[in-house]
Amino acid sequence: MAQRCESGAHREHDVYAALCPGRDVLEVLAAKWSALAIGALEAGPERFSVIQQRLDGVSPKVLTRTLRRLEEYGFVTRTVFAAVPARVEYELTDLGRGAARPLAQLRDWVESNVDLVRPTLTP
Repeated sequence: MAQRCESGAHREHDVYAALCPGRDVLEVLAAKWSALAIGALEAGPERFSVIQQRLDGVSPKVLTRTLRRLEEYGFVTRTVFAAVPARVEYELTDLGRGAARPLAQLRDWVESNVDLVRPTLTP
């Protein structure tokens, strides 16, 4: 039997429960390119090309999909400026800035500990 999302009086949601919508949010935020894109936007609004340069190795298609998903979930806003050619900027929402803090801690932890973890990942 599938668990319900509610977990009792202390919390409204339980991401360990199969039907919890929080799992979708966790999936979006835990994705590598999402975590990095949010980090790239921490300093303020940026154009697509700047974000792509910062996220070394991301393809335009994957970055577009990532930014659209972050926008869909309310972490990022996309603003189109009337210009020729059109100028588009992406910016973190309040929700995105709230998610940026723990993601920054995770990125910092990874950078500090990757040498300790990596040897266990290679054959």
